[in-house]
Amino acid sequence: MLRTSNRSSSRPSTSSVHTGNRRISQPVNPSADSPVTARAMGPLAPFRAVAGFVSKPFRRGDTAAVRATTRDPMTEAEIEDLVLKLNKIEAVKFGEFKLKSGLISPVYVDLRVIVSYPDILEQVSRMMWNKVRDTQFDIICGVPYTALPIATCMSLGFDLPMIMRRKEVKDYGTKKAIEGALKAGQTCLIVEDLVTSGASVLETLEPLQAEKLVVKDVVVLIDREQGGEAHLSKNGLRLHAAFKLSQLLDVLVKHGKVSEEVAGKVRAFIAANQTTLPAAGAAKSPEPPAPPKRQRYEERAKAAKNALAARCLELMAKKKSNLSVAADVDTAEEMLALADKVGPHVVVFKTHVDIFDKWDADIAAKLQELAKKHDFLIFEDRKFADIGNTVVSQYGGGIYKIADWSDITNAHLVPGPGIIDGLKTVGLPKGRGCLLLAEMSSKGTLAAGAYTEAVAKAALEHQDFVMGFICTNPAAWTVPMPPGLIHMTPGVQLAKGGDALGQQYNTPADVIGARGSDVIIVGRGIIAAADPAAAAAEYQKAGWEAYEKAVAGN
Repeated sequence: MLRTSNRSSSRPSTSSVHTGNRRISQPVNPSADSPVTARAMGPLAPFRAVAGFVSKPFRRGDTAAVRATTRDPMTEAEIEDLVLKLNKIEAVKFGEFKLKSGLISPVYVDLRVIVSYPDILEQVSRMMWNKVRDTQFDIICGVPYTALPIATCMSLGFDLPMIMRRKEVKDYGTKKAIEGALKAGQTCLIVEDLVTSGASVLETLEPLQAEKLVVKDVVVLIDREQGGEAHLSKNGLRLHAAFKLSQLLDVLVKHGKVSEEVAGKVRAFIAANQTTLPAAGAAKSPEPPAPPKRQRYEERAKAAKNALAARCLELMAKKKSNLSVAADVDTAEEMLALADKVGPHVVVFKTHVDIFDKWDADIAAKLQELAKKHDFLIFEDRKFADIGNTVVSQYGGGIYKIADWSDITNAHLVPGPGIIDGLKTVGLPKGRGCLLLAEMSSKGTLAAGAYTEAVAKAALEHQDFVMGFICTNPAAWTVPMPPGLIHMTPGVQLAKGGDALGQQYNTPADVIGARGSDVIIVGRGIIAAADPAAAAAEYQKAGWEAYEKAVAGN
């Protein structure tokens, strides 16, 4: 049934509360000016508290549904009161504000704050509903995120069925873009908080039309008058605005909240900064070009300029594994025992030998024997970060003599590309490889953006020794990487999450698939398991399945 304004506004003056199998009716006083205290409500306090989450004009009827007690249009005084309230809570601010576009605006509208003011939220929903009270529609859909509480308030207050658009569609479960009960052919009203260009409305239009819903109308609290109405009209949508920004200015000037000078600056800014009109009928931006097809590891091995990178890629194809285990254990004995258990399942065994209280050539030899036995590469996660001359001594000398036994090491590029030259003088003659730290999996990392881009460019100039990267999201890089470079990603677990120290975890499917990495580095998910070997086998399987889907283009 199409919904219009001819619904009865009269409501019984009792409310029903369900408690177990009992149904208790109690009187409601819609005109009460103060809330009923929990003590006065007695044992029903928790239920009445939940029922009263909306402001005074919303109360429960005998159907136990929240309704608005009045559907009358707001008076001029009420409209001006709402404008003044929006100004008071700084939903509409004046000054100098840098916009996303880089422009400096004399006005800033931030309607996210209204969710903290139930009385204002109710006034907003009532005014917006009155703008479309004579418009026909079956269901409403709020544009995420700011308009969602407004749409919910309209739904509760005026008995309007609501559906919800997901801004980020999940890659599990139903994978729906639109949630809720709907039928093809129904007419849907889009609810938005603010319209500038109308782009966010058009982003919501597409998935609604994909569900075969009819969309003709959009209701919005504020139209910034910067071209949005014309843009939406070009896409067959009628805009119903509760306020135009110029109307808000008039009210605020009238009440002395904004000077004529400031209002003039705002009007001039709006006139001078009209948004670009999209092509007629274009409800979305052109699709980006498809990413290049993922190559198989054995094919990429042929393109590798570093011998160890080629060996690693070949080993991955041979063992059907893209797993690296991070052996962050306390003793050398634990490390060796772990290597023997997980060795059959890994291609890279990552160590942190400076954790141990002892290290000698015998321990290094035993680790190398295990690597030969189970056919894996050793990766000492040293994270070199000093000048060239210093890292030469750290890599080739000291008590650890890393270059003598570790196939792979890694380095920060903070000191500049000289660190690569220094490490190369030691490692390249021994057939070693180096991973550059381009991104890290810890929360708040500074290894991002321009730094990551600089690391990628440095790797391109040193492919004889640099075999790849430690990174988290190579699929998002703007600098294309040759197939012979390997991407290894730490912070992987079978379930997403994080720990108290800021480590962020992603799943094998996400890391290998969506993020475009090659090797998953797993620590606690394996070393803390009751059976590390079984856990390693499980991660090996998950990582390889993700890889097969990626190369198949799924």
